[in-house]
Amino acid sequence: MFKIGNIEIKNRVCVAPMAGITDLPYRMILKEMGASLLTTELVSAMGIYKNNPGNALIMATDRKEAPIALQLFGSDPMVLSLVASRLNETYDIIDINMGCPVLKIVRNGEGSALMKNPDLAKRIVDTMVRVLKGSKPVTCKMRIGFDNKHINAVSFAKALESAGASAITVHGRTKEELYSGDCHIDVIKDVKSSVKIPVIANGNIWKVDDAKKMLDETGADAIAIGRAIKGNPWFVKECIEFVENGKRIERPTKNDIKNMMYRHIDDEIRFKGEFKAISELRHHIAWYTHGMENSTKFRLALNSVTTKSSLINLVNEL
Repeated sequence: MFKIGNIEIKNRVCVAPMAGITDLPYRMILKEMGASLLTTELVSAMGIYKNNPGNALIMATDRKEAPIALQLFGSDPMVLSLVASRLNETYDIIDINMGCPVLKIVRNGEGSALMKNPDLAKRIVDTMVRVLKGSKPVTCKMRIGFDNKHINAVSFAKALESAGASAITVHGRTKEELYSGDCHIDVIKDVKSSVKIPVIANGNIWKVDDAKKMLDETGADAIAIGRAIKGNPWFVKECIEFVENGKRIERPTKNDIKNMMYRHIDDEIRFKGEFKAISELRHHIAWYTHGMENSTKFRLALNSVTTKSSLINLVNEL
């Protein structure tokens, strides 16, 4: 257990925000698995500022998933701060994305582009902290640098801390590395030893042994699991049991997976309506069935599914 500002985080296993994956229905499942800190999919501060109606589903939350962080991206300190103050009562933590490597975001000077502009990054945090007046912790998600020639994670983290950030999540790759290659655990360790605020480590956590190794070798306060939870929410519970209690628990049965798919389908349709939900569920259902017998044929058939009944029939056939 540790604290981010005045928010108590009950264990050392958090979930990283992922666009198109960690929406409200799936976060509720992950919360039931024990995730100690959840974060919304990243959302444009400027979009919120201009009242873009398309953000409503991304920003939806339920107090049962608390503590919940809202992750904003942007590069205008005042816009980010005004949006954070407007939403102050809805979320427990405001998280600023300074690590997204997606080209259209980076081209706007947002996401991981801020790693090249530490003065602006510091000003964003400082402005938000002052506008919020301590009512909510402000945190940041960053990478170790923009590319291998500019690994500035330590100085960048110190700047964010001095500006008033309450915690930092570090993905152990540069922007140029995207999600490939090794995770630079040594740099995350250097960040942890250089700041006094909590550090959450992220990157290449695929097995419970990876989770323990990340915590042991970096000294981080927690981990943030990312791609390993695609179609596998049970991984959260497995990591908690292993890193907290040294216990390996059994993997879900096929029946467990089938029932979870049914539940996920119902929740998404209730949340987004059948047409939109089915379209977005295809990749979730494909991930749930990874490695199963006949799953290749099943995933091909998923592409033509358009209704709940046809999706349920397909799952039953598998």
